[in-house]
Amino acid sequence: MKFSIKIKPKGKDRPRFVRRGNYVQTYTTKTTKDYEETIKKAFLSQYKGQYDKDYDGTIKVEIWAFFEPPKSYSKKKRIELIDMPYLKKPDSDNIAKAICDSLNGVAWKDDSQISDLIVHKYYDEEDMIIVEIKYEDIK
Repeated sequence: MKFSIKIKPKGKDRPRFVRRGNYVQTYTTKTTKDYEETIKKAFLSQYKGQYDKDYDGTIKVEIWAFFEPPKSYSKKKRIELIDMPYLKKPDSDNIAKAICDSLNGVAWKDDSQISDLIVHKYYDEEDMIIVEIKYEDIK
């Protein structure tokens, strides 16, 4: 399965904490929740009923994160950057965390099932994420 979404790749924000009396509560930021919801909806719209959310076998995931060069760069510089590695934040692991968490209970039971994970970060003409999911049979 492979799906794409035209959105700027983001990393998962750090969890936030708030004190409630004698207890500390952890929560996810609204921007991260909205981002994960957008990814989830993109997956569901491209794979209407063609997936098994209860699959509990091994999964391999490959993520391509494409970043548009800054508009402030000259046209020549923007063209030169296309297909070059993107060596800035967000970190690859944070991009993967946001995407994998958003697909929990949708494309698989839990992201702990992922045995192989590859993340690519490159410049391209527009911001985009491509995710390929391979379900492996347990032998």
